Amino acid sequence: MYAVIKTGGKQYKVAKNQVLAVERLGGEPGETVTFAAVLALGDGERTTLGAPLVEGASVAAEVLAQNRGPKVIVFKKQRRKTHRKRIGHRQNQTLVRITDILPGDTVRPPREAEAEMAPPPAAGGSDAAGGGKSAPASEA
Repeated sequence: MYAVIKTGGKQYKVAKNQVLAVERLGGEPGETVTFAAVLALGDGERTTLGAPLVEGASVAAEVLAQNRGPKVIVFKKQRRKTHRKRIGHRQNQTLVRITDILPGDTVRPPREAEAEMAPPPAAGGSDAAGGGKSAPASEA
């Protein structure tokens, strides 16, 4: 089983026992964190998509470490001006292990079934007598 979660402005496809580095989360090593923003769930046969989230679904993970990512060098230069600027940046990260994927209680119908249930939109074609504008409906 897999899930697509959203944390730190990014989306990750995760599976049970997977270890991944995400943006810094609160929590000490050994604590459990829960990701409630689950965008999709899937197993080998079925996929459940959220609109935008899968209701009731969550992903539990154990915090392994709080560390920093690799150093990124930002080098700025203006040619012929003897101007050079070198800046380094290291992003704070949390290393987590996915312990459990909890599916939601409700299952959404497929998109084709939703399209069949919804009434078709009104045609906005031109009216011969109205010059393209429709008259307001009179109340009976």
